[in-house]
Amino acid sequence: MQRFKALLPQQTRSSLRTLCSHRRAFSAQPNYAKHHDDDSQEQILVEGRAKSRAAILNRPSSLNSLNASMVARLKRLYDSWEENSDIGFVLMKGSGRAFCSGADVVRLYHSLNEGNTDEAEQFFKTLYSFVYLQGTYLKPHVNSGAIIQSQVGESTSVAILEQNDIDLCWTCMKILWAFMQVAILDGITMGCGSGISLPGMFRVVTDKTVFSHPEAQIGFHPDAGASYVLSRLPGYLGEYLALTGDKLNGVEMIACRLATHYSLNARLSLLEERLGKLITDEPSVVESSLAQYGDLVYPDRSSVLHRIDTIDRCFSHETVEEIIEALEKEAAESNDEWYSTTLRRIREASPLSLKVTLQSIREGRFETLDKCLVREYRMSLRGISKHVSSDFFEGVRARMVDRDFAPKAYLFCPRICTFMNPVNTIFLLGVT
Repeated sequence: MQRFKALLPQQTRSSLRTLCSHRRAFSAQPNYAKHHDDDSQEQILVEGRAKSRAAILNRPSSLNSLNASMVARLKRLYDSWEENSDIGFVLMKGSGRAFCSGADVVRLYHSLNEGNTDEAEQFFKTLYSFVYLQGTYLKPHVNSGAIIQSQVGESTSVAILEQNDIDLCWTCMKILWAFMQVAILDGITMGCGSGISLPGMFRVVTDKTVFSHPEAQIGFHPDAGASYVLSRLPGYLGEYLALTGDKLNGVEMIACRLATHYSLNARLSLLEERLGKLITDEPSVVESSLAQYGDLVYPDRSSVLHRIDTIDRCFSHETVEEIIEALEKEAAESNDEWYSTTLRRIREASPLSLKVTLQSIREGRFETLDKCLVREYRMSLRGISKHVSSDFFEGVRARMVDRDFAPKAYLFCPRICTFMNPVNTIFLLGVT
């Protein structure tokens, strides 16, 4: 089967080779002699099953946040499993009350403040390499065009949004859902936690799933392929989620097709037992096994998806300032508390991050996954460099270290600063 990356333009493949410069190994088992790391082996557990492997994120005390050694181990494991014909599919899940809360930004914060930039740069390099690996990951006997659409996802989506609009939004994403991973997003799924899970063919959510991209609130940007995924959500929902950091539950993820199956948390043990006993890697069999423990669900009346028309009116504007003005105008004509809550969330974020995030999603809407990853990788390195802004450091300090929730370096004002230097935005977006 021809690999997706072989179809990419030569210039793009060269950029990705620079980012993913190391060669893949295809041994049946990873060679840990060269990568001995007791911490990473305890933090990423592996379970062998009849026709599959399970990779388990195991840092429950840190909500399974990712560090460099964890991502490196995941990539080594997936490298070794990719062409092993004895392994039909991969299951990924988290321990405790989270699937993955994203990157361990507190560790990055301390490492950077201590002058250890190499660790941070290596983390992002490995993370983006792993997400790219997933986006081009093809198990034997899996046809990348044979995308299994969940009946739950279709019926739920129709209840909220026009089916034709959703089909159009997601047609161009099908190449991303190319490999046989079953990701069980039970609990908190934030930031790059979605980046390492959404490329799989099957994404299972539960009654405990909480999905969000709160990066702008800590002076960063939605990363690990987020500009590709969020920009392809229906309408301007992606812009709304990225600028406000608002959450989606599992039912809402089904409705906008971020997930394929919904199961109650109490049934997960039965679902995993069923998957573990499979001796085939046929997608239809895996899908029917997931559906056996699935539920038909619909967003309740309080869901933000019922506001999709309002979101489109307000978040379709070209600039952050215009988005705020649209929200303020509608708030003045309504007593709906949603407007004031949305405005407050936006104003709590880094103004520069808001601008960068909005532009990133707008560019991602017209880019392939690989181009989004290359651009976001550059943005990530520049965002933590302090060459343009210290908002990342101040945001992490205020929200996750000192927890005073008062970042001193943010340019807070009633409106986003219109005088902000556009060169800063261009630099952070990785434009060369």
